[in-house]
Amino acid sequence: MSEKMRAVRQDVTGGPDVLELVEVDRPVPGPTEVLVRVHAAGVNPTDWKHRAGKGFLGDPPFTLGWDVSGTVEAVGVGVTIHKPGDEVFGMLRYPFGVGSHADYVAAPSRTFVRKPANIDHVQAGALPLAALTAWQSLVDTAGVREGRRVLVHAAAGGVGHLAVQIAKARGAEVLGTASGGKHGFLRRIGVDEPIDYTSVDFAEVAEDVDVVLDPIGGEYGTRSLRVLRPGGVLVSLLRNAPEGFAGAAEDAGVRWEGLLVEPDHHAMRQIAALAEAGRLHAEIDAVFPLEEAARAHERGETGHVTGKIVLTMV
Repeated sequence: MSEKMRAVRQDVTGGPDVLELVEVDRPVPGPTEVLVRVHAAGVNPTDWKHRAGKGFLGDPPFTLGWDVSGTVEAVGVGVTIHKPGDEVFGMLRYPFGVGSHADYVAAPSRTFVRKPANIDHVQAGALPLAALTAWQSLVDTAGVREGRRVLVHAAAGGVGHLAVQIAKARGAEVLGTASGGKHGFLRRIGVDEPIDYTSVDFAEVAEDVDVVLDPIGGEYGTRSLRVLRPGGVLVSLLRNAPEGFAGAAEDAGVRWEGLLVEPDHHAMRQIAALAEAGRLHAEIDAVFPLEEAARAHERGETGHVTGKIVLTMV
């Protein structure tokens, strides 16, 4: 096996043009780690935000990417759950385990679970970060279950469309915001009440909601407090709440939580089971080869993506 590999690297922050395909050393798995040959990896909003310098990673150089779907090539000492040849998928440790926009990654073995045989690597590569975010928000944090009413903002987006499906799988009733042209898609994935945010104020039409998932923040979060029942939960995917927001949530009798996604072997197994059962499917907006990573970022930054963008390596 070659000791070199391709990777999309940046030496400065900036626009998509700072991304370069370079040759770097292939990683070597340490104890309890596996080396995975990456077949496909999702591109998420956090990727283009970090590329532009608005993330956790500090100054470049670095290689972006947290989603992985691929084949185990080698295992380190102590690994028992994966063997060379296994097809696996998972999310590298967020934020500092970054680097999946490359031909290979090395990571702790329990980062990954077996890829369901009924989905391909593009589908699997689209799922981990967004699906884990949705699962940890709705299931672990908000306790979504049968009979709950859940409002998902940006419901046609990467996290949003997977959150809709997870909430439905848990027996919830789902409301979702998106522009009117995406309402057919929302109904296909299970949204019971699509809301066109371009023509109505969601806070005037949504009511008696138990859980809000908010990847947008700002005034969306403030208005979301008005739709929650007493005792409800608003889960924000933004790092910081607006000044005074926590107090406003308390005054409204609801709970506000800010979530940052983390690797979770158990949750990945639940996600894999839903995908295998046909109850969780990533909508693929666009697929680009690794060498066209800049085009993938350009597509993402249009703000008009439905579902996920994926890079392929083989």
